[in-house]
Amino acid sequence: MKITVLMENTALEGCGLTPEHGLSLYIEYRGRRLLLDAGSSGKFADNAQTLGADLSGVELAVLSHGHYDHGDGLRRFFQVNSHAKVHVRPGAGGPYFSMGKDGPYFIGIHQDIWAQCQDRFVCVEGLYPLMEGAWLVPDRVQTSDSSGRSGGLLFKRGEDDFIPDDFRHEQSLVLEGEQGLVVFNSCSHTGIVPIVREVLDQLPGKQVYAVVGGFHMAAKGQGALNCTPEYVFQVADALKELGVKEIYTGHCTGETALNLLQERFGPGCHALATGQVLNF
Repeated sequence: MKITVLMENTALEGCGLTPEHGLSLYIEYRGRRLLLDAGSSGKFADNAQTLGADLSGVELAVLSHGHYDHGDGLRRFFQVNSHAKVHVRPGAGGPYFSMGKDGPYFIGIHQDIWAQCQDRFVCVEGLYPLMEGAWLVPDRVQTSDSSGRSGGLLFKRGEDDFIPDDFRHEQSLVLEGEQGLVVFNSCSHTGIVPIVREVLDQLPGKQVYAVVGGFHMAAKGQGALNCTPEYVFQVADALKELGVKEIYTGHCTGETALNLLQERFGPGCHALATGQVLNF
């Protein structure tokens, strides 16, 4: 499989591509083309054109979860691709918020995208076979592993009633490669370790070779963490114990956490960047 990073918070030096806060991956797998997420604007499509990734030929698309930095770029995707269905979890179009210094602010996917393109979305539940060798695996509800890191992310239940998001709208794309499973989870709000364990539980007898995506360890502020360094080390150790050999992470992981992961996990831990091409 070949993965081209169309959008990430950073970009390879000198590549001429535009980064933004968001994530989008173009995946070529078993003769088919898939899209995971579309960033927060249409810039991922401009990068795709520069990189020679034909979005009009995408056959299947996946939305990892219902936040704007992964789904608002779908406006542009629907303009350049007339047929690919976007596979989502129930509730992905919900009113999601983040707690700021002035109160909650909206971070969900803007409603015009859902209203104008209802026929382009496919809502899936449970373990979903996307195609041969590919599955969509639902994330478990929020556990103590992630409650502190994701505590400021909310669901608006009523007029002024905000409750903690349990991330039932989040899912992993899992592809089977020659060396084992590759797990794509764009933000891992419920914790990348329980996510990998859930994949192994749902797909018994298989081994996870690599994880790709964000780990939601960054906080606002230069180099800030939303967790302790000890927690980051625990994640690195647990992934190794689960047999993971390669990590490609970025977006909401943050540079400080990335450095700690690389220190503990070793040379198999890599940074993601716009313009990067991965092969498994």
